[in-house]
Amino acid sequence: MASFSLGRQPSVPTQADGTMSNEETDNENIGLPDAKISKAHSPESSSIQYERDIIPRINDANELSIADCVLSRITSRTTIDPGPPPDGDFRAWMCDLPTVKLLTRKKKRGVINSFGVFQSYYVEALSRSPSDIAWIGSIEIFFLFSIGTFTGRLTDAGFFRPIAILGAVLVVTGTLVTSACTQYWHIFFAQGVCVGLGNGCLFCPSIALVSTYFQKHRSIAIGITACGSTTGGVIFPSIARELLPRIGFPWTIRVIGLVQAVSLVVALASLKSRIPPRRTGSLVEWAAFKEMEYSYYAVGAFLCFWGVFFAFFFVAAYARDIQGLSYAKSLDLLMIMSGIGILGRLIPNYFADRTGALTMFVPTAGMAALMILSWMAVDSQTGLYVWACFTGTALGGVQAMFPSALASLTSDPSKQGTRIGMIFTIVSFAALTGSPISGALLSAAQGRYIGAQVFAGTALALGMFFLAVAWVVQRRKEGKSTW
Repeated sequence: MASFSLGRQPSVPTQADGTMSNEETDNENIGLPDAKISKAHSPESSSIQYERDIIPRINDANELSIADCVLSRITSRTTIDPGPPPDGDFRAWMCDLPTVKLLTRKKKRGVINSFGVFQSYYVEALSRSPSDIAWIGSIEIFFLFSIGTFTGRLTDAGFFRPIAILGAVLVVTGTLVTSACTQYWHIFFAQGVCVGLGNGCLFCPSIALVSTYFQKHRSIAIGITACGSTTGGVIFPSIARELLPRIGFPWTIRVIGLVQAVSLVVALASLKSRIPPRRTGSLVEWAAFKEMEYSYYAVGAFLCFWGVFFAFFFVAAYARDIQGLSYAKSLDLLMIMSGIGILGRLIPNYFADRTGALTMFVPTAGMAALMILSWMAVDSQTGLYVWACFTGTALGGVQAMFPSALASLTSDPSKQGTRIGMIFTIVSFAALTGSPISGALLSAAQGRYIGAQVFAGTALALGMFFLAVAWVVQRRKEGKSTW
């Protein structure tokens, strides 16, 4: 087996000096954690201690994976206690506000919430089925969540800034390349894969970073962060609405790319990690799934994300095909859904800091399920606008409460990135398949939406049930009443 160096090995204490210097006891010199070396003992005991604790670790180095060795390069500086979260002081909010700018472009509920603009445009321009086009948006959401296990762990290890910069480059590059695309597979890889990977490098690390600055006000802080996506969900459909008829698709996408680049540069220049890096530990914390509330939450979140994007992807097409709205008015409807969602992002999170994040997430998911199922009863343009307002609020609440409630399940801030990223990876498969399944049901029903509406609404309702079970388990573990 090929070997590799883990750093220089420490020298064994000599007979002339029975103590070891700070430099010799610095674990970074050997790249292995928890090296047990006594600083004050006899030369003989020093040699024995070295043989017992250091040599076996060096001999076992080849059994470590490369990732384990990289993440294990830890120094004594990483054990410094950062103190309690600032929790609302100037430092905390100065972290949160740049993240709002960051997520204005990046977060799934910005451009991805406005994917309905591209959904309807691509169906006509590329002459493809709604299900085919939905795969572009779904693969983008999939990568946004799926690499959370890796980006979250790297964030905990102290690599937030490199990961975020990589994400920003991928997002802007993918968007600009999309402007030159002329075929379905071009757009799939540029907008779906490249932009999706960039989003994934930004989303989980940003949420994990903000959550370390707050404890009492964590939910409202994450809710404010989510409002950046509301801005994106209004800005980008507005740009498309005004510029597509005037300058065409390529230059409209380039303008969107410029807006992305400016907002990302401003945000990344201001963000800073607070927690010292935790470079030891595995990529996945399997022990988290032994906590039943965490496991039930994973199932509930998966089911919710099977249905949460359906309305955003298909409401514009529904407005034109079923209710007879013009292209411009159908985009207005999408902007209303995204804009009104600011209420859903703030109000539940405000109360979540007082009642508990899971306590608010359960009824919010229930309201979202009810609104999607009630879509079947809409039979007029006026009713559609009213429905869009309530649905935008409910779905915005689900999207904002999801990371807030997830962060509340982790008490150790040094593990926030890892545990958040694990659930993100799980829900990525729901986000990947949910909208294409809805599109396939729509095509199978020859343009009738009832099958897709039932699927999305039922998924949200089942998700609410498992979230409620997670809430009961959490309350009982804390010794609190469930009534």
